[in-house]
Order: sequence, then C-alpha cells, then structure tokens
Amino acid sequence: MVEFRIDRRSGVATYVQIVQQTKQALRLGVLQPGDQLPTAREVVEATAVNPNTVLKAYRELEREGLVEARRGLGTFVRKALGAAPTDSPLRAELSDWAVRARAAGLEREDVAALFAAVLSEHFTTTERQQG
Repeated sequence: MVEFRIDRRSGVATYVQIVQQTKQALRLGVLQPGDQLPTAREVVEATAVNPNTVLKAYRELEREGLVEARRGLGTFVRKALGAAPTDSPLRAELSDWAVRARAAGLEREDVAALFAAVLSEHFTTTERQQG
C-alpha cells in the first residue's frame, strides 16, 4: 500500500502531491491493478490534510482512468503506468548517481533541478505531458 508524504513547503498543492505520488507508485509497480488505495480517512489520519483534498486527488486520478471508486468499498487501481521496475539496472545506476551527487555536496533541490534539466534535454514536451 502507498503511504503519502505531504511537503507543505514545496509550493505544490496537496492534492497534486497525492496524484503525483500515486502515479509514481503506479510507475514503480508499488501499486498494481486491483490494489486498493488508502481510504480518505486513512490518508487524513496519516497526513493531517483535509478530507476534501484527498477526495479531489482521487477524483483526478479517476478522471484520468487510473483508479475507480467503488461505492461503499473504496478506491481501486484500474491500470498501471510505465515500466520502471525497482530491480532495474537503470535504477541501480541512478541510485549510485544520487549517492555521488550527495557526496559532492548537492542538496535534494539541487539534484532535482539537475535531473529535471537533463530530462528536458532528452525528452520532448509532448512526451512529458503524456506522463
């Protein structure tokens, strides 16, 4: 099951963080079709966010066709995203790179900015919008 971590200082809306973290879990295979998302109540208890914020995120995921709400049962994953297995050699290389970046004194935000810049160089705008 996915556990949401909300960064109130990020400048990213809370519901967007929930959507993004759900999509990441789908891409990494943490969530699979048929899996149940935490209930709104569970997310509220774990993160202290407004229940309407959780419901807004879940509605957005449902609108995108990634999850479906089943009345009285909860919200369930409909489809997976991408193929980035956690045991991939690319993940290991990226992990090694992150260790080197940290050892070089880069902060998390520096690494994120650098990685985003490299992604922008290698992926088109259309490809980014699809993900």
